[in-house]
Amino acid sequence: MSIRSFLPGRLGFGTAPLGNMFRAIPEEEAAATVNAAWEQGVRYFDTAPFYGAGLSEIRLGTALADRPRDEFVLSTKVGRVILDEVEDPSARDLGEKGGLFAHGRPNEIVNDYSADATLRSIEDSLKRLRTDRLDIVWVHDVAQDFYGDEWLAAYESARTGAFRVLQRLRDEGVIKAWGLGVNRVEPLELTLDLDEPKPDAFLLAGRYTLLDHERALQRLLPAAQEQNVDIVVGGPYSSGVLAGGQHFEYQKAPAGIVAKVERVKELAPQHGVGIKAAALQFSLAHPAVAAVIPGASRPSRVAEDAAALGEKIPAAFWAALRAEGLIAQGAPAPGV
Repeated sequence: MSIRSFLPGRLGFGTAPLGNMFRAIPEEEAAATVNAAWEQGVRYFDTAPFYGAGLSEIRLGTALADRPRDEFVLSTKVGRVILDEVEDPSARDLGEKGGLFAHGRPNEIVNDYSADATLRSIEDSLKRLRTDRLDIVWVHDVAQDFYGDEWLAAYESARTGAFRVLQRLRDEGVIKAWGLGVNRVEPLELTLDLDEPKPDAFLLAGRYTLLDHERALQRLLPAAQEQNVDIVVGGPYSSGVLAGGQHFEYQKAPAGIVAKVERVKELAPQHGVGIKAAALQFSLAHPAVAAVIPGASRPSRVAEDAAALGEKIPAAFWAALRAEGLIAQGAPAPGV
């Protein structure tokens, strides 16, 4: 099923920050941020057990508990099972994402993409989210940034385990759609080449943004479009560096990226454009992209996102970015 048939708008809310990503967020601030998203008309919420070892799911579930379940779309992920046993969050091996959720819950996180673990993960997520059903389930992080040279082994485990379970659950009507949620294009390209099972959509974080889109543009997005596999873009602000933060790919932004951001920031006001508007609208301009899900940990940020989506951006701005090689020649731009 195309997720466009049930997604309630093109702007969703990515809840990784609610898992205490980068910093410890007070409970009331987390709740106020979800409420702000709701007040702005956001009705699609994405989370994962990985975000703070269940913390994001717990907070999201609490914030949405009194909202009518038929009025919003919910996605979470499988591939990590959260145990009752505790560990040192700062000592976890998170591949390239080391220390990302050092402020999250101390519960032990086990990587497991098997059929049994997938079913258990869904069951646990339903409890944390205080709901009776999930709309979309993503297979989380079967890619190089977490598993290095072992990523294909993790992928194969998911292909024979999680993929098949999720396809069955979708066919039985237990969930509406499934796919992969990753930060790299290769696992998605691999999945599109499979005869079976067939995903409905992909959540691609950080790889179709103003700062990084050439690779996805070449093969992945055209192939996804051809196969009617929708793309949800996560991390449209590239871990925050496009929204005033200092992180790119969840780490301190390198000099080359900072220079690129500075140039975009110089051009944007010359055309009366906000950088958040440029980032969100660029990601949404590709016809393969169904929605974009920026994260936020402060209520004011959500209002900025909603406003950015409605901003009018002149064609001359995109032409200026293209002329300086800041966006690829073949990348669609809104209204151009």
